[in-house]
Amino acid sequence: MPATVKVLERKPLSFAERTYLPQIAAGLKTTIKHLFAPKVTMEYPEQRPEILPGYRGVPTLVMDPHGREKCVSCQLCEFVCPPKAIRITPGEVPADQPERSHVEKAPREFEIDMLRCIYCGLCQEVCPEEAIFLQNVYSTSGYTRASMVNNKQRLYELGGTLPDQHFKWDRKKAAETAGNARH
Repeated sequence: MPATVKVLERKPLSFAERTYLPQIAAGLKTTIKHLFAPKVTMEYPEQRPEILPGYRGVPTLVMDPHGREKCVSCQLCEFVCPPKAIRITPGEVPADQPERSHVEKAPREFEIDMLRCIYCGLCQEVCPEEAIFLQNVYSTSGYTRASMVNNKQRLYELGGTLPDQHFKWDRKKAAETAGNARH
């Protein structure tokens, strides 16, 4: 059975459609509208846009109000990081820090590769010690790939000290001291 071909008739274009004048006029109308609209220009970096609450910026490490390292090297942030931007090398807690005797380990090395980081915030959400936070910094730059890998010292410089509402380890230490005094 041979296939039949059905020929469709097209409506002929009008003179205006053949010259594209309506389309050119529509484009010029849009251009002129934007030409005279008020502009919003900022003198970056002197002026910066307002950062909304909940913004996910550069991940950093923070210390507790006593200046102690909050990270206990549990490595949850490293495991949950989708692009594998976080690298932690666990180490021992220094013997000269008796106030940290409750912690089993501390990070010897902690690195975040900012070229791989996708600013998802999963590291902050999973951290049981609230040691890693996403700051309101959105512009990081460097001249080399190595300068975009933030080591532990740089992460603490960026993060600083964050107020702590929980004082988890202080309460735990007080409970242990009270328990030892009863025995």
